[in-house]
Amino acid sequence: MSPRTSVAPVLQTTPAPRTEPVPHPEGVSNEEFRAAMSRLAAGVVLVTAHDPDYGPRGEDVGMTATAFLSVSLEPPLVMVSVRNGSRMDDLLAEQPLWAASLLSESQRHVAGRFAMKGRISDRLLFEDIPYVRGKESGAPLVGGALATLECRTEQRVEAGDHTLFIGRVLTADLPSADGGPLTYFRGRYRQLG
Repeated sequence: MSPRTSVAPVLQTTPAPRTEPVPHPEGVSNEEFRAAMSRLAAGVVLVTAHDPDYGPRGEDVGMTATAFLSVSLEPPLVMVSVRNGSRMDDLLAEQPLWAASLLSESQRHVAGRFAMKGRISDRLLFEDIPYVRGKESGAPLVGGALATLECRTEQRVEAGDHTLFIGRVLTADLPSADGGPLTYFRGRYRQLG
């Protein structure tokens, strides 16, 4: 018998996941930034638009937004931050009209429904939600919202992994005076008070 040499098999291992946050080249990590920003309470808005070129009757598109704010009184401007490559980003790059429904505390289900990731179509999401179609934008304006705005994009600003859409307010209505606003704080929908 010839002597055999024993060779230990070479195992390729994946490094253990880091437990400490990995900073960007200029400082804060995604986790640190997300944790800090979750401490900022924000109102919740359903942003909607109508795609007239999708199918025979077009398609309504919606997304929940918490990065929405008033920019200017003269002229009346608002801004919404939209994730790059999302259905809303693609649509607003093609056509400038959209709407925002400022959700009330009783509309948590609406916010949750339109915040779902990976959905195929928004058609079913609008099915049992009361809305009227905006006269200026053609976009759905949600019934029971504290306020609704119809807007026309005046400017697009690319900002990291999002695009900021600055829109001129064409109409502003107050369909419901009841209840308080729906807010988002520390990763959850909340009510004031």
